[in-house]
Amino acid sequence: MMHVQTLVRRIAREEWRALMRDRAAVFGLGLLTVLMLVASLNAWEQQRHASAERARYQGAVDAQFKAQPDRHPHRVVHYGQFVFRPLNPLAAFDPGIDGFTGNTLFLEGHRQNSANFGDVRQTSLLLRFGALTPAFVLQVLAPLLLVFFGHAAVARERESGTLRVLLAQGVASRQIVLGKLLALSGFAGLMLLPALAGLALLAAHGEARWIGAAMLAAGYCGWLLAWSLAVVLVSLLCARGRDALLVLLAVWAVVVILLPRWVPDLANSAVEVPTRFETAIGVQRDYLALGDAHNPDDPKFVAFRAALLKQYGVARVEDLPVNYKGLVGMEGERASTALFGQYAADTFERQARQNAIIDGFSWLVPTLALQRLSMAASGTDLGNFRRFTEQGERYRYNLVQGLNRLQVDQVRYTDDTTPGKENRISHEHWSTFPAFRFEEAPLADTVRRVVPAGAILLAWLCSLAALTWLLGARLGRIA
Repeated sequence: MMHVQTLVRRIAREEWRALMRDRAAVFGLGLLTVLMLVASLNAWEQQRHASAERARYQGAVDAQFKAQPDRHPHRVVHYGQFVFRPLNPLAAFDPGIDGFTGNTLFLEGHRQNSANFGDVRQTSLLLRFGALTPAFVLQVLAPLLLVFFGHAAVARERESGTLRVLLAQGVASRQIVLGKLLALSGFAGLMLLPALAGLALLAAHGEARWIGAAMLAAGYCGWLLAWSLAVVLVSLLCARGRDALLVLLAVWAVVVILLPRWVPDLANSAVEVPTRFETAIGVQRDYLALGDAHNPDDPKFVAFRAALLKQYGVARVEDLPVNYKGLVGMEGERASTALFGQYAADTFERQARQNAIIDGFSWLVPTLALQRLSMAASGTDLGNFRRFTEQGERYRYNLVQGLNRLQVDQVRYTDDTTPGKENRISHEHWSTFPAFRFEEAPLADTVRRVVPAGAILLAWLCSLAALTWLLGARLGRIA
């Protein structure tokens, strides 16, 4: 056993020396390291700036909301409020869909607005084809570097004739394959070092959850190990190095570039999601059918008024101990919020079905599984965006209903229906409203979204390892 390990290490050491003597390989590794450092520093700086900017704006709009003068509560309903989505620290590693979904919600009565001001929509068109982030470098560029400098690992021995010499000297074919794999995996490990160091720093300083950083590290280690296996496997199957290079480049182009862009288009065609304008038209149509909550005499609220009069045992709304107009506003807001929730849930359900189709293709395209794992661990996937919009909507509903309740309790109905009469209440009422606080997903929820993608990557890793092990034993016959 010791002799076998010594042979494997010796073969790995010789392959490693060959890689380090290759100036192109050293230059490529250096260039990738520089790109990783630039991407990491740039992403961290952008995130730091964006987080500080959002916190500053959130504080400003909170102060403006509380600084409103004495006025009617319903005017405050229409004044509205902005809420900003806080950035997950790991979003610097993989921004995911954050740049496309928007990060700001404007909250107001009778409406559920969508998130706006996505970074991609406000920057150059080039950003839409992939920003330079650590995730992009490891997903796209690192495998390409492994292909260029590892494709001839075994084929080179065959072409030069040294493979037959090694086999004739009693070196097992699997030992040769394991040695080549060990060297190429070490080369991949050097590519990962800057990213792993950055993740470790984020976790050590408490800026990011350690489990999220660990899942990202494990996912990308498995990704590059799988590519190392694939490169060695193709190299031992091809008679010449250039043949292995052509095959691996074709695989890289299809698996990393083509299919990850084609599969989402296929899912979008299979499950259509209405556009924002189509949804707005449908919401407005159904909203008008609910009745006008600003008009207490609207026929749509006849049954509501009858039930209310019966509850209080009075014959006229003027005899109610509370403001009937405010109660109509609360009822209208309740009904409209339920309507908005139905449309939002339908949209997210369609998007979830699209993601299910993409997840199905992940068994054939491991890049999709890696992307799902990376975004889920970084807190930049659809599930986290939905969490933000739903929390924002709950805050909006509670804020509006709190203001409507002030109208019910603090403003008299007769004064509210007198033309030209101003019914102001003290601004102190809304100055005590709590500020919006976004709650991150529980750790168990993050793990639940990461595990399926991780299982797919693990299945690919095990399959490639088993195939390399089995075919490695036939290297002598292939030679």
